[in-house]
Amino acid sequence: MNRLILRFITASAWVCGFFCPIAKLTAQTRAQDLVGTWALVSITLERDGKKTDFYGLDPQGQATYEANGRLSVIITRSDLPQFVSKNRELGTPEENKAVVQGSIAYFGTYSVNETAKTITIHIESCTFPNWNGIDRKVSFNISGNELHIASPTSSTGTGSNQQVWKRAE
Repeated sequence: MNRLILRFITASAWVCGFFCPIAKLTAQTRAQDLVGTWALVSITLERDGKKTDFYGLDPQGQATYEANGRLSVIITRSDLPQFVSKNRELGTPEENKAVVQGSIAYFGTYSVNETAKTITIHIESCTFPNWNGIDRKVSFNISGNELHIASPTSSTGTGSNQQVWKRAE
């Protein structure tokens, strides 16, 4: 009987020693897979059951996740109007409104929760000042060279958004 118990303990230790480091390595790899630069493919806003391409059909954007936990994100509509005055300080109310509604940028730090498959973003500064100093939690999934992010809130104050990014070349 003691031999049987000893064999079981030995086998259990061997199995744990073999598989546990692999599971840990896999978890580390998923977080490390986020590191790098991503180009925006699409961003869809959903509110009241209706989906819209919030930044147009061809949004432009870049997100950079650094290994040290820092990030920066910029998203713009591709069809933003140029300022007639050629001076950003002299934009008309309509030009300024188009830029505010058609772009967002922020930077800060991030952390990954592997189990929950979430990213918590601590925004240090944002072009939408209401987000300065807040934490945003989003769900994420990486499949091949695509990063999918689901955010339960948007900068519009209502609705949620789905983002698709591809690894930048």
